[in-house]
Amino acid sequence: MSAELISILVLVVVFVIATTRSINMGALAFAAAFGVGELVADLDTDTIFAGFPGSLFVVLVGVTYLFAIARANGTTDWLVHASVRLVRGRVVLIPWVMFVLTGALTAIGAVSPAAVAIVAPIALSFAARYGISPLLMGAMVVHGAQGGGFSPISIYGSIVNGIVEKEKLPGNEIALFLASLFVNLAIAAVVFVLFGGLKLSRGGVREHGEDGEDREDSGGDGDEGGGVSGRRPESGVSVQTEGGVSVRTEEALQLTPARIATLVSLVLLVVAVLAFDLDAGLTSITLAVLLAACWPEDSRKAVGQIAWTTVLVICGVLTYVGVLDEMGTITWAGEGVGDIGVPLLAAVLLCYIGAVISAFASSVGIMGALIPLAVPFLAQGEIGAVGMVAALAVSATVVDVSPFSTNGALVLASAADVDRERFFRQLMMYGGIVVAVVPAVVWLVLVVPGWG
Repeated sequence: MSAELISILVLVVVFVIATTRSINMGALAFAAAFGVGELVADLDTDTIFAGFPGSLFVVLVGVTYLFAIARANGTTDWLVHASVRLVRGRVVLIPWVMFVLTGALTAIGAVSPAAVAIVAPIALSFAARYGISPLLMGAMVVHGAQGGGFSPISIYGSIVNGIVEKEKLPGNEIALFLASLFVNLAIAAVVFVLFGGLKLSRGGVREHGEDGEDREDSGGDGDEGGGVSGRRPESGVSVQTEGGVSVRTEEALQLTPARIATLVSLVLLVVAVLAFDLDAGLTSITLAVLLAACWPEDSRKAVGQIAWTTVLVICGVLTYVGVLDEMGTITWAGEGVGDIGVPLLAAVLLCYIGAVISAFASSVGIMGALIPLAVPFLAQGEIGAVGMVAALAVSATVVDVSPFSTNGALVLASAADVDRERFFRQLMMYGGIVVAVVPAVVWLVLVVPGWG
């Protein structure tokens, strides 16, 4: 058996063990990089470490550190509740508010599971209160997170664009972002229609006024059409945030100095990266440190809330991919895909591989492995690199509504007043449909025309 084949089989074993044994894929990948590098490829330690993605490590740590501080001082709660207040009395808009909100959070740098963890409990509580399908609400949250997940300053966007730059492929950050946004927006629109979203326009939200009296913010009886249950929120209007902490809407909507400073920091991050081309990771860490110095009580636990699991996954997988590259496995595998003789067939197979594996494992890990594996195949020039990279990225992330993925599991855990076994089956069936349909669609739209 050749060394290249052994290294690929080890990668498969890493994915299988990570999926079935709940072991961090990144830790497994580091162990695999050491074992394969030393025993199979006879590489020294310095060569193995050469594949460690130092710049991506800084981006992941810096952005999630800043966002952890935003969560700790209540800035994210302010964003959530301020957005909800914009749709007073219009139940039909609530799912779309959740879509836009999670998309905005991931677009400015939140890790997708972190954004879902913040918004999903509130979104699903609204679903239970106003009779909205939990599958509809959960899908809107997850697809919103993925819709914004490939902005140039986002975690996923930074990862994919970093891989593209490292592999010297033609890249287009805006095209990648828009591809994910429009695909997830289209899916959300279909789900909204199929799962009763249009019927929600018949009902209004009943809410307690500040004077303690019930008031209805829009026409329509609270229990007619649209599934609006007519259950009235408790006095004080409380919602449940991550960790089971109940907060009053009035308190969450207050703009404290710490929240104002955090909002300004998020704006500065966007301006620094997009207008001045500063490094997103170093800029984020700098802003986070400034906030922590000014409000240490709000930031004390933020370091522990950095997305270390995601950091470990992507750094471990990319280090192993570096070993594969050094020993020639990527070139060998890419040539094998090219030997199929039908480039478009090879492209759609890669999209399905990414979707199927990502439904059960880490999306960032799959992207980190698949894009480099496609490099020699793309080098032939018969498939547009920009379209292929976008198709792989979308295929590997759009399936995160699966209950076996982190985002899907968060939605399942956040659902209130539902039969969880039935909801689990609904999420599993929906995830299966997405896996079966979306890779073929993005292949037709992004790859077949030859974009890039």
